[in-house]
Amino acid sequence: MVTDRIIDDRGTTLSADDLAALRENLHEQRLFRQEQLKQLRQQAQELPASATHRADAPSDRRAGPQAEVRGKLAASARTVLADIEAALARMEQGCYGSCRLCQEPIDRARLAVVPQGRYCTRCQQVREAGR
Repeated sequence: MVTDRIIDDRGTTLSADDLAALRENLHEQRLFRQEQLKQLRQQAQELPASATHRADAPSDRRAGPQAEVRGKLAASARTVLADIEAALARMEQGCYGSCRLCQEPIDRARLAVVPQGRYCTRCQQVREAGR
């Protein structure tokens, strides 16, 4: 079920245009993350072959740290991609814009910055403080 209005924490609603813009933003972010993961996979496949054909030791020494950085970037991209997919699913289910902890609406300004956000500002701060 797709809804065209969601109430935010000031008692106003996200209009159909707001939701369409947020959905478009999420789709763009999803494409970016998918492309990022594709490029990281390609780099991971290319590096071992080029490192084994070179006699220069510095490239061999860089291969380990570069692979570690690529691994961390890929893990981060997969996490963000999962958050984006979850936000799109919440839009389809009609529960997009509600905090997953307190169930209060997430502020429109926060969604404009972090459209895949699961938590209102207060709950996000509490979660981060608990780490």
